[in-house]
Amino acid sequence: QVQLVESGGGLVQAGGSLRLSCATSGRTFSSTDMGWFRQAPMKEREFVAAITWNGNTYYADSVKGRFTISRDNAKDTVYLQANSLKPEDTAVYYCAARLRPGREIPGAYGYWGQGTQVTVSS
Repeated sequence: QVQLVESGGGLVQAGGSLRLSCATSGRTFSSTDMGWFRQAPMKEREFVAAITWNGNTYYADSVKGRFTISRDNAKDTVYLQANSLKPEDTAVYYCAARLRPGREIPGAYGYWGQGTQVTVSS
C-alpha cells in the first residue's frame, strides 16, 4: 500500500517561509515523478510544483522564484521550500505521486497525501 504523509504546514506571516515535507512508502520512490498541489477554500485544486524521478523541476507561474521543490531518494521524501509567502498562498497543500502523463493535472496523480494546512497572515 502506498502512503504519502505531508508535514511542515502552519501559520506564518507574509514574507515568511515554510518547508513542507512528504514522506513516502510502499512504492519505488526513486523512479516516481512527484508533485505538490494546493487547494484553497471554494477553489479548485491547483498545481504548484513537480519534480521528475531524475530531478527536473517545474513550477506554477504563481510560485516561480519563491518556491523550490526537491527530493531525497535516500529518504523517500520530497520537499517544498516556500519563501516570501503571501496571503494568497493560504491553502491545504498536498503531495502526490504521478502515474500518468500530465504533470499539472491532478488526474495524472494516483496517490495523494492527506494534506497540510498553510496559512499566511497579512
